[in-house]
This record gives sequence, structure tokens and C-alpha cells, in this order.
Amino acid sequence: MATSLISGLIASGHSPRQLWVSDINPEILESLAANLNVNTLASNEAVIDQVDVIVLAVKPQALKEVAKNAAASIQQKKLLVVSIAAGITQNSLNHWLGHEIAIVRCMPNTPALVLTGATVMHANSKVTAEQRTLAENILRSVGIALWVEKESELDAVTAISGSGPAYYFLLMEAMEKAALELGLDEVTARLLVQQTALGAAKIALESPESPEQLRLRVTSPGGTTQKAIETFEQGGFIELVSKAIQSAHNRSIEMSKQTESNL
Repeated sequence: MATSLISGLIASGHSPRQLWVSDINPEILESLAANLNVNTLASNEAVIDQVDVIVLAVKPQALKEVAKNAAASIQQKKLLVVSIAAGITQNSLNHWLGHEIAIVRCMPNTPALVLTGATVMHANSKVTAEQRTLAENILRSVGIALWVEKESELDAVTAISGSGPAYYFLLMEAMEKAALELGLDEVTARLLVQQTALGAAKIALESPESPEQLRLRVTSPGGTTQKAIETFEQGGFIELVSKAIQSAHNRSIEMSKQTESNL
């Protein structure tokens, strides 16, 4: 995700010489410097000395140690901190970094890898209007970026857009399997499923109509599509999707509580 953000920022017009990156893996730093021409340093503290915004793009299980080690340097400069670590609440970040730090917590998703991500953000009370704009510009470099007023809404975001790509991949997987069972070869089946998914998403994005209205437009009475939709509905498809997303939402809440219990 960090590499996606860097690539997106450069593609949107930011100079790579304005970007500073640190990592414990020297090979990753060498690759970033060679391929993207960004500044690389082995020390987080050295990076903090150079920047106005810190993006915490580490695995959630590593964030506590990283944040606590960087806290003094961040406190000294009063930097804006943007966290993209899933399940790590602002309360946890406040505990590790200090309560006077401006923090924007984000929930991105994996399509950011191809600059079509959906990121939702929540700012704490220390974040200024200028810092909100800055954080939004960073995340918009890899897709759309939206704000929520309540941090708790990020659990719903996690269940919808954070985990959402996997839901679509599961449907594509099932459609591809069915296509093979109907006699199509693997290449044809995969390309048809992929292009159909892309086309449907593009129509949905460009049309003012709701998904329900779009579905009805391509469902001719008594036709093949109607028969398939009826089969989905008889199998409890809508209820199953709702139940699955609720499960993801509940798990997001559980994970945040587990992190806070270990502060």
C-alpha cells in the first residue's frame, strides 16, 4: 500500500524528491530509490526530520512499536500523522504517540494498487482544515477519498470497501467455475468474467441510476437473466450478503477492542 501511495503521488504531479521513505528492509529501500527516485533512509526519526506529514503504512501488529519509538520526534515537530493500519483506533494511536498529535485514520482498500482505491478517513480534533486537505490530497492520489464524522463508522467501511474486493473476487471465482462447467475454456471464461465485471462497474459509476434500476434494465421478463436472478433470490442471496457484511463489521469491532485491551 505504501508503494501504491508513493506511485500515486508521483503520478498526480508530486516530485519524488519531496517524498521520504524508511523501512527496515534495505532491499525495499534500494528498489524504491531506483524505481521511483524517492529519498530513502533507514531511520524513521531521520525521515521525520525532513517532512510535514507522516504516513504510518506498516502492518497493524508492528504499529505499536513503530509509533512509540517515533513519538518523541513526532511530538517535537507536531506533525500530521496519517495511519492506514487496519483496526488501530485513534485511541490506540493517541496512547502511543501522545494526545496532542493531529491524526487522520484511514481505511483504504487494495484497488489502490491500481490507482482505483476507495479510502475513507476520520480526523481527530487536532487536525486543522489545511491538514484535512493535505491528507485528502494524499489519499486521492490512489482513488476516491471520503470523510466520516464518527470514527466508529470506519468499522462499517471496513466491512464494505475494505473487505469488499474479496466479495467481488468470490463472485468472479464462482462465475468462472460455472463457465468451465458449461464447457468454456479457462482463458475464455476468465476474460469474459473479468470484462463483464469491469463493464458493470463502469456502467454503475457513470449512470445516475441505482444498482436496482440498472439490474432491472438488463432483466427481460421471462428471459435468461430473470431466471438467474430468481435462482439467486430463492437461495437467499440478499440475506446472505447482508449477513456476511455484518460478520465483517463485527470482526472489525472485535479487532479494535483486542488492540486497545493490549495498550
